[in-house]
Amino acid sequence: MAGLMDYLTRAVQEGASDLFIVPGGAVSIKLDGQLVCIGEEKVMPAQGEALIREIYAMAGREMDEFVRTGDDDFSFSVAKLARFRVNTYRQRGSWAAVIRVVAFSIPDWQQLGIPEEVMSLADLTSGMVLVTGTAGCGKSTTLACLIDRINRQRACHIITLEDPIEFLHRNQKSIVSQREIAVDTQDYLSALRACLRQAPDVIQLGEMRDLETIRTAMTAAETGHLLLATLHTRGAVNTIDRVIDAFPADQQEQIRVQLSAVLHTIVSQQLLPGVNGDRVPAFEIMHMTGAIRSMIRDGKNHQIAGAIASGTEEGMLSMDQSILDLYRSGQITRQTALEYADNPEQMLRRLG
Repeated sequence: MAGLMDYLTRAVQEGASDLFIVPGGAVSIKLDGQLVCIGEEKVMPAQGEALIREIYAMAGREMDEFVRTGDDDFSFSVAKLARFRVNTYRQRGSWAAVIRVVAFSIPDWQQLGIPEEVMSLADLTSGMVLVTGTAGCGKSTTLACLIDRINRQRACHIITLEDPIEFLHRNQKSIVSQREIAVDTQDYLSALRACLRQAPDVIQLGEMRDLETIRTAMTAAETGHLLLATLHTRGAVNTIDRVIDAFPADQQEQIRVQLSAVLHTIVSQQLLPGVNGDRVPAFEIMHMTGAIRSMIRDGKNHQIAGAIASGTEEGMLSMDQSILDLYRSGQITRQTALEYADNPEQMLRRLG
């Protein structure tokens, strides 16, 4: 069986997004959304354990957390190859790992298909911007591109709180402080609270995971910082519901008012299979307007989707319009457009 370095090199050379080491199956990579075996034989538990011990040795990381809990998240770099984000876990009593391949350089936002309307959020100096979507849809990459543009365009202090750090930012016009959860600081909440005393202009929060982190993030945005964060939700309406529902019922009215004041934009994204076997991103963009602020305050979230669809003059974009644009430009098939649409019946009529 090949060694870890052989598999990492193969994953990078093939342009894979992820490498899978799971006993019971061959070592595999994810290539344009499809699983491809790169190992010639099944990984036995002892071989899986040996490969994972090799990962920890390469990362220079102790295994205590993994042995104690059965889960661990960290990242490491291999010189002249790439950076890797690792999640190790136990399954059926054996050791397994999924390794995300991260390029050393910040990706080109234009090649990735990120709209200028999203990239222009780097010009903001305050408020909350949420980038949402399911796992693996490119949220971290979008945030990295935004941080990179801020770093290149203006002099400010950027603090990123990540679990783990994926993209490395070198100081350009800005100073970038990158803090890794459980390595540089205890957890998101304590890091965020400390961050407010570190003279930040821009805060990137890897994920808003719980009530107190959400509350502190909203306070940070309220006090004049630009806060960029991610949530594992699909669509602006679901995101707003998720934030509000994190709070007890007797606090939700107050949170609606606070959220309507601090929120600036929600970007929701998903990756669709392209006609060339690649993956192409579709985006929903919701900017806060007077009408949408009122909808959030009054608990009329069901009306927001209509406001997004009719808000093109304000720079908004519905997910279905983005998908339709991808179909009309020949990047996705008709079937894909229907499969990923929020409203398939309406999409069918629009496709004609």
